[in-house]
Formats: sequence, structure tokens, C-alpha cells
Amino acid sequence: MLELLLGLFVFLGVHSMRIFADGWRSAMIERMGALAWKGLYALLSLLGFWLLIRGWAQLRLEPQVLWTTPVALRHVAAVLMLPSFVLWVAAYVPGNLIRARLHHPMVLGTKTWALAHLLANNTVADLLLFGSFLVWSVVLFVASRRRDRREQRPAATGRLAPTVLTVLLGLGVWAAFAFWLHAALIGVRPMGG
Repeated sequence: MLELLLGLFVFLGVHSMRIFADGWRSAMIERMGALAWKGLYALLSLLGFWLLIRGWAQLRLEPQVLWTTPVALRHVAAVLMLPSFVLWVAAYVPGNLIRARLHHPMVLGTKTWALAHLLANNTVADLLLFGSFLVWSVVLFVASRRRDRREQRPAATGRLAPTVLTVLLGLGVWAAFAFWLHAALIGVRPMGG
């Protein structure tokens, strides 16, 4: 459990600097340079991610079940994952209406992902992993929207063609994960079989 907790602390901590230490973060970027900062950020993120994956995998070997998950919630989770993937793709496709309207689709996609997985899973490891990401994404979204208002960023605009592309790519990635990659990477077939 220690590895999972340490991984969550490092990974989410690195990704929380704009919330809790924005001034320090800016000073470090100024002092180190943007490229060195991005390198350090990436290394710490990878270390945290590696630790949380190892810790979660270890806890899955002897799961401590907290409740019985109704089968219907697994179906709800599968449906919730569809907008998660669309939101994640929206963060990277320039000019789409989803990003223009919601502003932080990556965070919203992560929030939806975490909620979906909390609904479908029932162990201590799941509660720690997905619960931590859910709380973090809620806090990050609120902080990001406050920063947007404080900085008075102009409203972004989006176009139909990039939005359609975003949705189609999101659907494709969702299908790949739901029917193949989730089983290959995680060892669980969310769509059965």
C-alpha cells in the first residue's frame, strides 16, 4: 500500500503545483528554464505513475473487497467512459467546440474516468486510486476555472469540423480500450468476454 500512496503523492503532487505552489513553480521555471523544468516534471510524473501502478497491482493480488458492486454499475461505468475519452481527445484537437466551451476537458475527462471506475470497482486499492484522482480532479477543475476568471482569459471559439473529428477520435479510442486495450494493459475486460 505504501507504494501506491507514495505514487499518488508524487504523481498528483507534481500535477497540483499550479493549485498549491504556482508562485514557486513560476520561480523554478524562471530559474531552471522551461525545458529543464519540463524534463524534471516529466521524470517525477513518470516516477509517480510507475509507483502508483506497481502499488495498485500489488494490492490487486490480495484484494480487500469493501462492497458488492451491482452489475448495472459496470454498465454505467462503460457508458461514462465514452465521454471521458472524448474529453481527453478534446484537450489535444485544436479548435474544437468542446474545449472552447468547457475549457479544461482533460481534467473533466479524468474526473469522469475516476467516477466511472469507482462505480465499477470495489476494493481498497480501487478506492485509494480512483478516489484520489476524483478528489484531485474536482479540486484542480475549480482552481483552474478560478484562475481563468482571475486572468480574464477571452472566450475561446471552436469550429464544427474539429469537433466532429474530436468526437470520432474519442469514440475510436474508447472502442479500442473497451474491446481490446483495457484487457491487454490492465487484464480486465470491461465489455465482458
